[in-house]
Amino acid sequence: MPLEHPAHEALQAQLAELDAASLKRQHRIQAHACSPATLADGKSLLAFASNDYLGLANAPELIAAAQAAAARWGVGAGASHLVSGHTEAHQALDEALARFTGFEAALGFATGYLANIAVMPALLGRGDAIFADRLNHASLVDGALLSRAELNRYAHCDLTMLGAQLSASRARRKLIVTDSVFSMDGDVAPLAKLLALAEQYDAWLLVDDAHGFGVLGPQGRGALAEAGLSSGRLILMGTLGKAAGVAGAFVAASRTVIDWLLQTARPYIFTTATPPMLAATLQEALTLIAVGDERRAHLQRLIAALTAGLAGTPWQLLPSRTAIQPILIGDNARTLAISQALEAHGLHVPAIRPPTVPQGTARLRVSLSAAHTAEDVARLCSTLHDLAQDFA
Repeated sequence: MPLEHPAHEALQAQLAELDAASLKRQHRIQAHACSPATLADGKSLLAFASNDYLGLANAPELIAAAQAAAARWGVGAGASHLVSGHTEAHQALDEALARFTGFEAALGFATGYLANIAVMPALLGRGDAIFADRLNHASLVDGALLSRAELNRYAHCDLTMLGAQLSASRARRKLIVTDSVFSMDGDVAPLAKLLALAEQYDAWLLVDDAHGFGVLGPQGRGALAEAGLSSGRLILMGTLGKAAGVAGAFVAASRTVIDWLLQTARPYIFTTATPPMLAATLQEALTLIAVGDERRAHLQRLIAALTAGLAGTPWQLLPSRTAIQPILIGDNARTLAISQALEAHGLHVPAIRPPTVPQGTARLRVSLSAAHTAEDVARLCSTLHDLAQDFA
């Protein structure tokens, strides 16, 4: 029976308001392994909705690695890393991630969200200052708030505004924090210029490379590698459930910073370690990323085909050279209606609405994968052209 009390009724009213504003969300129940061809809520769909950028989530090599690792390690770690849950598989993955990204050391986390809410509270506190891009991922915002440091938010990629904030700050310690690839816009942060500001104003630079790791840079080593950046001021967060195809995240930095996180990062210390079978599987994923130039080249061809194919539609494709290709619609209800119309044609393209994006900027988030074909992209473009007549 539903609860009957004022607080419950207030929640029901707020849920009704979300529904009326076309902002209420619900699960899509998948009945298929991660793949462009999927079965969701009983419907066969061609999906442009995952972050599986290299098409590794269902790769036979990773399935075989996971099966072998489960036979070797079982399915659970049994304890937190600092009690008894840190296995040889975890240690080998940490070391492999450090080598792959070019940092002195790395530390694994269960999710990117946990990694981001771990770093800032461990390194900063009252009397310190954080300088954050206004379009940073929610986990970076939450990590900054948890740190209790002063939070300064600068307009998206506005280096003049950031420089003025840094110049005016008298904080004891400073940290600039940014996404590398912004998850709802697909653009890439000016990392070299951000590092130059960090050097000028004696700050750390924390880069969330969730959507760049595995895709950008030589051998997919990420956005920092693509920009050719190396500095003791850099702290890298990368996720392992997107281009790497599995699950988890890591922070890479100087050995001193990583050792400090090991001592003080609460989301690491007080969480059961991830299953060692995942850590072992991720070592194979790193190998596939490193030799994945053809996957990345195919992805770039798909991006170019989508950009060309959507020319002439009434909607704005936001400029992005990444797998994230947002189509700006604006109105929430209209965006949801177009997404539903695409689904009626057998295509799943999610409608992204506030608070994920700012008011008035609702969009279709087309997410491309190396597992897509040129024919898949052509079908999406053709359908959007057809729908443009109904939604012009």
